[in-house]
Amino acid sequence: MLQDVKEILFSEEVINAKIKELATRISDDYKGKDLLVVGVLKGSVIFAAELIKNITIPCEIDFMAVSSYGNSSETTGVVRILKDLDHEISGKDIIIVEDIVDSGVTLDYLLNYLKARKANSVEIVSLLTKPSRRKVDIDCKYIGFEAPDEFLVGYGLDYAEKYRNLPFVGILKREVYEK
Repeated sequence: MLQDVKEILFSEEVINAKIKELATRISDDYKGKDLLVVGVLKGSVIFAAELIKNITIPCEIDFMAVSSYGNSSETTGVVRILKDLDHEISGKDIIIVEDIVDSGVTLDYLLNYLKARKANSVEIVSLLTKPSRRKVDIDCKYIGFEAPDEFLVGYGLDYAEKYRNLPFVGILKREVYEK
């Protein structure tokens, strides 16, 4: 796998330090609130697990699976919910955990969907953001890193369901995905 990575952007150590910083902010901001942390499958799993381990206040966790990409690397603009929440969210303060904010299409849909279910508040924490690819303006309260417009893998990010298990975020070599 390593031979397919052109460059490591964010090392495991740098990512872990940023996660601790984000978890501290979330713990302070949500003290005394009914917090539900919602991971967006599959990409957020590693980030969500590490984030939750570092949040120091009581919280519940749940997961959603959504898709706006189908089998493509470009969004179709149509968001499908593949797995909905198991929890009732009315009156809860929700933080959506994403691996990356790219076009913003999926997150815009999720924000509106969860707000319509009478959540007290809905915010986003994302490990990465690619503002250059944004199609929908998304207000992300907690962001780890700004990333270049490259094909990224690792720490949950994949290409064809592979590379998610790399302990860092790196740029995938063009020849790997342009076969």
